[in-house]
Amino acid sequence: MNKFPKTRAFLWKKDRLLLLDQRVLPHRLLWKTCRTWFQVAKGIRDMVVRGAPAIGCVAAYGLALAARAKNLHSREDQKRYLDQAFDGLLEARPTAVNLRWALERMRQVWTSPTLNSITPAAMIRALDQEALKIEAEDRDSNRRIGENGVSLLPFDAVVLTHCNTGSLATAGLGTAFGVIWTAHRGNKIRKVIASETRPYLQGARLTAWELQQEKIPFELITDSMAAHFMKTEKIDAVIVGADRIAANGDTANKIGTYSLAVLAAHHDIPFYVAAPLSTVDLSTATGRDIPIEERSADEVTLVRGKSIAPKNTIARHPAFDVTPADLITAIISDKGVSKPPYTESLRIPFESLPVLI
Repeated sequence: MNKFPKTRAFLWKKDRLLLLDQRVLPHRLLWKTCRTWFQVAKGIRDMVVRGAPAIGCVAAYGLALAARAKNLHSREDQKRYLDQAFDGLLEARPTAVNLRWALERMRQVWTSPTLNSITPAAMIRALDQEALKIEAEDRDSNRRIGENGVSLLPFDAVVLTHCNTGSLATAGLGTAFGVIWTAHRGNKIRKVIASETRPYLQGARLTAWELQQEKIPFELITDSMAAHFMKTEKIDAVIVGADRIAANGDTANKIGTYSLAVLAAHHDIPFYVAAPLSTVDLSTATGRDIPIEERSADEVTLVRGKSIAPKNTIARHPAFDVTPADLITAIISDKGVSKPPYTESLRIPFESLPVLI
């Protein structure tokens, strides 16, 4: 078996960023080239690339591209333009906290007093290094999430997952998918049940494709079938990713996650959230404080550009929902497994982190 997933969501090529266009998967492999931060922001906003960790990595490279912009004749010009790019990239998608986390980390480079006197060219190199470091850290984080989560699964496990949390959503193994991938390598997975994830069909288009690429046994179900299979078949765990985890453990993830958590609780099935520590936002007290992105109604009423609803139908499309902490059995991060009460356990990993000035 291969030692690393075959899939990549993005590739950095020194002066440009390539994004695998996830809107046309699984039928086409199409790479979009980004040479400006505008193009990166559009790629994030239009869901050419998606998944909280991947968005963070890609946004970091967006700032690296911004530093290369023409007509930046001084460090002050460069700094002003980077500030503008920071704001533009941040607005691309509001829910995933990894986006802000990566942008803030990159901003510490161009605002650092120790780097204040370097040339614009040297600042480009410094930003490149930081973006590469963010990507490498996410890859390592994915590996550790998989290792930390695999012990929670029994042998011969049947796991239900929602949306897409694999290499298409990260820089490496994935989050929830990383746990599944690692468990599969340890011969612990009997099969995966992947929900289609309406309306954008990330489960049907992306997760099913990744599972197939990695030769992991799976079955695809519609979102509305989850309760039936929890009732009629043995499901050992539900594992999902996260776009933001509040200080109390409330978790924002792809719309439909909350429903699965309620169903899992009713059927006494463990419900796990897998995400890097960068997804935990201690400045957000509870899930009520998490902004929920409302996307175009066209993504509900149209499928592949074809209407599936009567003309002038009013539709809603919140892209995420919030699962209350009391429905979450454990949160698996790169720093370990956190269990209730999350107001205490989620803070512990942060205590060992260096303070960033």
